[in-house]
Amino acid sequence: MLKDTPKHQGKRNQLIKILEQKGITDKKVLEAIKNIPRHLFMDSTFEDHAYQDKAFPIGAGQTISQPFTVAFQTQLLQIQPNDKVLEIGTGSGYQCALLVALNAKIYSIERQLELFKKTNLFLPKIGLKPKKLIFGDGYKGLPAEAPFDSIIVTAGAPFIPKPLMGQLKIGGRLVIPVGNDPQIMTLLVRKGPKEFEKTTFGEFRFVPMLENKN
Repeated sequence: MLKDTPKHQGKRNQLIKILEQKGITDKKVLEAIKNIPRHLFMDSTFEDHAYQDKAFPIGAGQTISQPFTVAFQTQLLQIQPNDKVLEIGTGSGYQCALLVALNAKIYSIERQLELFKKTNLFLPKIGLKPKKLIFGDGYKGLPAEAPFDSIIVTAGAPFIPKPLMGQLKIGGRLVIPVGNDPQIMTLLVRKGPKEFEKTTFGEFRFVPMLENKN
């Protein structure tokens, strides 16, 4: 049963306060987090953990990212309505739903079949369906739909995959956690055909991005 009650809404309001204290300032991102029932993306047994600012296991060796991390990455993307966005690692679908709520056109790739099937069925039920959900290898990106206004990677990558850089529009933004453990949150802005501006934003922890595996 997909239930979202005033109690859940109250907990989300508390979560928003925590995110603001931690430095999230983008009002549109905070509003989307306030409106999306994160508890529905997790096993109902763990509902009490849904609005704490922490990551949580969701099966297939994956986690639903900490709300602060999701908000931080989303804020870095600077999403505008109708932006074409590529997400690498659909996972639970929470980050994807947040981007859909910001009126972006989302193409999301997931390489774990179990999660792909589950999320593909779930997102339409809460009315936050991406443009396309793809089962495949995120390292290759999605050349058929490129270029993208922004690309978000939701798993730790040992390096920045070249295909992703090539699939950004000029002026486009790529947000990716780079390294082993912890990862360094990295923003690449494409300034020209071969020119990228790189900024780093401290340490985060993600599950590793796996290549060619299901």
